Amino acid sequence: MSLSAPPSWVQDAVFYQIFPDRFARSSRLPKPSNIEPWSSQPTVHGYKGGDLLGVSERLDLLADLGVTALYFTPIFQSASNHRYHTHDYYRVDPMLGGDAALRELIDEAHERGMRIVLDGVFNHASRGFFQFSDILENGPHSAYLDWFHIRQFPLNAYNDGGLGYDAWWNLPALPKFNTRNPAVREYLWRVAEYWLEAGIDGWRLDVPNEIEDDGFWQEFRRRCRKVNPDCYLVGEIWGEADPWLRGDQFDAVMNYPFTRATFGFVARDLKHAEIAKCGYVAISELDAAGFANKANDLVTRHGEDTTRAQLNLIGSHDTPRAHTVLCDDRQAVRMAFLLLLTFPGAPCIYYGDELGLSGGHDPFCRGTIPWDGAEEGFADGSPAWDQALRDYVRTLARVRHENPALRRGDFRVLHAEGDLVVFARQAGSNRIVVVLNRGTRQLPLDLTVQGEGLAGEYHDPLSGLRLTVEEGRLHGFDAPPRRGSVYLGEG
Repeated sequence: MSLSAPPSWVQDAVFYQIFPDRFARSSRLPKPSNIEPWSSQPTVHGYKGGDLLGVSERLDLLADLGVTALYFTPIFQSASNHRYHTHDYYRVDPMLGGDAALRELIDEAHERGMRIVLDGVFNHASRGFFQFSDILENGPHSAYLDWFHIRQFPLNAYNDGGLGYDAWWNLPALPKFNTRNPAVREYLWRVAEYWLEAGIDGWRLDVPNEIEDDGFWQEFRRRCRKVNPDCYLVGEIWGEADPWLRGDQFDAVMNYPFTRATFGFVARDLKHAEIAKCGYVAISELDAAGFANKANDLVTRHGEDTTRAQLNLIGSHDTPRAHTVLCDDRQAVRMAFLLLLTFPGAPCIYYGDELGLSGGHDPFCRGTIPWDGAEEGFADGSPAWDQALRDYVRTLARVRHENPALRRGDFRVLHAEGDLVVFARQAGSNRIVVVLNRGTRQLPLDLTVQGEGLAGEYHDPLSGLRLTVEEGRLHGFDAPPRRGSVYLGEG
């Protein structure tokens, strides 16, 4: 199979991840009667009633933040608030507004230059998926027996033991597809094509490592690229992802190794009990040298195009929120956002993190946005949006959009000792120096560096601080404690 590079637009994107049930409700869409109050704590099974029309109505707010691409957790018909239990891959869930709401969203987003990436759950379906329901009804006589891994009858689809079939993590609601079956393969590939033909711009692929078949994903890529040569394919791989990033399967993965390194460096304290509940498993504290080693590995492991297409994140629907992981340390959160928006790769903001939302592991990381702000407050009882944090993230996104060095430039660590990391991003004459001091005292910026091509004056538009890079030397104002700065080259 011929290899292909990731789509070039991803390098310039700022993504925003939305959990549709929890982002926003639209008054244009009637709701079922038994949904939970918007401001109440999220629960495992309860619905809040968010929908795609609510997203469409707030696209200008997201554009103002600097967002240029939206990634949605699943939107297809399902009997779960997260919709990873797919009933119908060809129908947008009516509670989200149905196919018409997605059509409106795609059109409104594209009009603003925003891309849409949907979540593809192709390893497993649900008890409500038609072909599996046929097996439940007809047993060994079902025409779809070989669509799943059936071990014995009767099937026990509503109990946690002795299921009689293979299910994801042995959860009875999630029967695992038999992707060796040509009919199943064709069905799933056609789903991917169908929604790309409808206008989406890519797929985020759920647990793709559990379909242990390179040929499946290679053909998936070929089919998707034929429909839309610029579609983005990103896999949910929590660890090393080399086998999937050789140009014949995925463009990128969700870059959780970046997340761990970022938290390990910026944190003064970590909520280890929450970390242990999710795929992070454990996060170790890193000094400057330790972070630099991780950073250098992340940017050299793959080719430049792949590195710049990696989906970098500091939180998702599968993790405790960044504020909670970092023990509500506002300065640590700011430094994490600074790294997110200045490191090579495509930054992805988890909805509400820019507003100060907190929450532990699922379901508490899936709370609603309090659109009434200070009047209503957050679901956890905290009083208001952190508007200062939103403004900070907005400014960082603007700086990223205005400087090609932060989107497409090379990456060099200039200094990494103790609590101080200094790195540079450069694309031609566009030069950026990023300084992070994780310590509790200010540190002098009078450093010996390998700064070829970086000579000149720099200023930080957020703080007004300045520095100078000369041959082999960097000097400027002291680096404030628990702060990061983005210095823009002048001239």
